[in-house]
Amino acid sequence: MESLQHRITTNPRQCGGRPCIRGMRIRVVDVLQLFAAGLTAEQILAEMPDLEAADLQAALQYAARQLDYPRLAA
Repeated sequence: MESLQHRITTNPRQCGGRPCIRGMRIRVVDVLQLFAAGLTAEQILAEMPDLEAADLQAALQYAARQLDYPRLAA
């Protein structure tokens, strides 16, 4: 799987430092919430024309990597 993480940016002066898509004020969580609401990739791209299909894949890839870390029980 190609890494698309270069499409995810963080800037402490933008969106409270939350991860965004390519420096725009579209947060990764915004994209994920649209998927969770049942929208298809095509519908999200129509709703947010500044996004590209690779941006949606990058958001999903980012989320998967954030969740994939070991948790140690004390």
